[in-house]
Amino acid sequence: MAPRKLVLASATLAAIVFSTGCTSPGSTGPQSDSPRSAATGATGSTGSTASKAPESAGAAFPAGTPGPDGAPFTVAEVATLDAPWAMAFLPDGRALVTLKGGTLLLVDPASGATQEVAGVPGVADAGQGGLGDVIVGPTFATDRRIYLSWAEEADGGTRAVVARATLPADGQPRLEGLTPLWRQDPSSGNAHYSHRMAIAPDGRHLFISSGERQKMEPAQDLGTDLGKILRLDLSGQPPADNPFASRGGAAARVWSLGHRNPLGLAFDGDGRLWSSEMGPQGGDEVNLVERGGNYGWPRASNGSHYDGRDIPDHAAGDGFVAPKASWNPSISPSSLMIYSGAAFPAWRGDAFVGALSGQALIRLDLDGTTATAADRWDLGERIREVEQGPDGAIWLLEDGSSGRLLRLAPTG
Repeated sequence: MAPRKLVLASATLAAIVFSTGCTSPGSTGPQSDSPRSAATGATGSTGSTASKAPESAGAAFPAGTPGPDGAPFTVAEVATLDAPWAMAFLPDGRALVTLKGGTLLLVDPASGATQEVAGVPGVADAGQGGLGDVIVGPTFATDRRIYLSWAEEADGGTRAVVARATLPADGQPRLEGLTPLWRQDPSSGNAHYSHRMAIAPDGRHLFISSGERQKMEPAQDLGTDLGKILRLDLSGQPPADNPFASRGGAAARVWSLGHRNPLGLAFDGDGRLWSSEMGPQGGDEVNLVERGGNYGWPRASNGSHYDGRDIPDHAAGDGFVAPKASWNPSISPSSLMIYSGAAFPAWRGDAFVGALSGQALIRLDLDGTTATAADRWDLGERIREVEQGPDGAIWLLEDGSSGRLLRLAPTG
């Protein structure tokens, strides 16, 4: 495979709006979350034993390839995978990587070698559906527990599922005791699942983003999970101190509402929850997620409907929580990571957003509850996932059938 060109440029985010009066996304339309067109290329191993990294891995970006002028990082290509979606590092330094088509891989970041993890459920791989997020449980060192999300067929449509399982330590990669904790209700088409996860710093609560499935109005309806960020305990039950717990049913699971398609969830060092969210035509967002907050979709947004109809901007006193950052035109934020490592000390506490249509990695300077434009590095490929490694390096997954796993390390 011929190496693909990487265009890296640090730029001021001229198209991003920051204020406490920003707005939120809207409307059905083009699925900017969907993978780019399939391209011929090597994929990760589908066998149960470790495989060699694809032939193209490292060809374009051997270790130490300089980033853009002035960027404090180098870029290295570690592996090429078939439609990767999410990744999570284990305590031993290896990473779990989900492939949208339904494969879970155990990847050695040093070599790019992969092993397929057995016991993964069947998935509905269509549109934006497939195998989704993966995170490591807070007590993995003792119970080997991980959490996984995917899309499944149900009731004539599809829905997101979140489950927990264990990853035994006997050298045979497999999931055991797969136990569903939550199923999205109702079922719908094949878009706006969201199904990102984050575990609170207290180690006791699981947060799940649930998109509005391109249905819009359910985001304002506490009788459904759609268009919400949910809070459960680690057994899948709604805690009694959730903001709408007294109403029972779906409302008991809700932490915040009025969301369109939140594809990133991350806690900062002070325990605040942030999300990155896809808007409609413009109006992509980064939100500070408040208990019981209503983020306005589909009644308020910085964007507009795909058919050109206007959506009211957020305004003081409108009853909705305004985003901390908003983009016009859209960047299609795919993921969110808040950096806490030692490799890039100047960035500690900052947020990093992967952009799909924007084909970029974006840094936001977080200071308490405010977000300020910082850097944008244009990568020339859709960025599906951004994650922090155990050594503080920043790891990226490109979208699509030959999406690369990239490692960004400090210069020098």
